[in-house]
Amino acid sequence: MEGSRIRVLLVDDHGVVRRGLRGYLELLDDIEIVGEAENGLRAVELSDELNPDVILMDLVMPQLDGIGAIGRIKTAQPQVQIVALTSFIEEDKVTAALEAGANGFILKDADADDVATAIRAAYNDEIHLDPAAARILAKGMRHRTEHEPVEHLTERELEVLALVGRGRSNKEIATDLGITERTARTHVSNILGKLDLQSRTQAALYAVERKLVHE
Repeated sequence: MEGSRIRVLLVDDHGVVRRGLRGYLELLDDIEIVGEAENGLRAVELSDELNPDVILMDLVMPQLDGIGAIGRIKTAQPQVQIVALTSFIEEDKVTAALEAGANGFILKDADADDVATAIRAAYNDEIHLDPAAARILAKGMRHRTEHEPVEHLTERELEVLALVGRGRSNKEIATDLGITERTARTHVSNILGKLDLQSRTQAALYAVERKLVHE
């Protein structure tokens, strides 16, 4: 909402990483750090306790890894947005994190501005992927088994789904299709319900897998 600050929970098993992220993000007027967690189990606990808007989630941690924590948090709190954070790109981790419900995937060596951009995108229910992750994901998806048919989606819903797969926001979808932003949001919600998907990111993956997204 306009004028409000994005409440962020930092999750990483390395204190120096958390301090670095906090040091930069606390300088921004629109972001507030509400807590820190050193492992996935603590992240689940603090997410329930603090109800953050966005979580920056390390993937490799003791006790409960980031992918497991993402799944638990999204099941209990689907409104919480999560950006996966990792030191290196692996196709299985990218896919697993996004399928678990993450709204983005960035590297720990990303520029500070990119981290802030990913947080803001997640807050607005948009997808932000590190370019390398996006390339790996797109390449891998071309070889995955197709999902069930999507004939039960309307023609307009298929158009919207394809745009979601291209990372378009509701506002951009509305502009592209000549509809209101509210109508675009309704279409996305209907698509998620019909396809039994939990997040916009999962819908984007679905669109890529079904070859609805053309390069």
